[in-house]
Amino acid sequence: MKERRIKKLETYIIDNERASIEELCSVFNVSKNTIRRDINELEKQGKIKKVYGGIILSDKKTTEPFESREEKNKDAKQIIAGLASTLVEDGDIIFIDSGTTTMHMIPHLSEKKNLTIITNNLHVIINSLPYYDLNIISTGGTLFRRTYSFVDMNAVANLKKFNISKAFMATTGVSIAKGLTNSSSFEYDIKKYVVESCDKVILLADNTKLERVSLTTYYDLKDIHIFVTNIKPDKEYLEFFNQHDIELVTPISPERATIE
Repeated sequence: MKERRIKKLETYIIDNERASIEELCSVFNVSKNTIRRDINELEKQGKIKKVYGGIILSDKKTTEPFESREEKNKDAKQIIAGLASTLVEDGDIIFIDSGTTTMHMIPHLSEKKNLTIITNNLHVIINSLPYYDLNIISTGGTLFRRTYSFVDMNAVANLKKFNISKAFMATTGVSIAKGLTNSSSFEYDIKKYVVESCDKVILLADNTKLERVSLTTYYDLKDIHIFVTNIKPDKEYLEFFNQHDIELVTPISPERATIE
């Protein structure tokens, strides 16, 4: 458990570059003494530096850029995006979230009729350019280059104009305890508004996102409607999905979760 927690702590710091002691205690649900011991272990490995009230990366160059994250598990992300696209119907008004998985949905949607896509994802907008029949609406706002997404309160204000039928959401981490989490606090308001306002929340996440926790929780896992992933999750998640009537879509079994 300790080794697993320290690995998660390292991943969290790489994603966020810095964190306070209080923040880490909240995210990992442990005491200050436990966090300090874990921090000391990472410091011995030379991966972090302690500063007043918290920690920072020893080398910020270790923070993964978008292009690097996009290449990780790319095959799985494309499979997930293809599966998610089968849930889109003619005439839908959908939101496509920022992220390195959701952006792959666009080629699969090119034959849909009267489809409106609302997005803050720059790559979704760019990928849509060859498909003239897709109606694209950008949230606008300030471009956050780390995720190539548009953020700020103006984006949320623009979203309030639209009736979104389905939201295809991304996440940095998924857990039963902490729900859908994201490493960027800048995107929190947009994600939060969309999931609370749309008719159906569809989560896209590959298996590496399970049991990961990032900076902010923008939605409870029990409140999503459909979970699209590349590998059937562990029994704990299958039981949770059945309990909360969440549909599971995988390459093998694109149907409601069943427990083996």
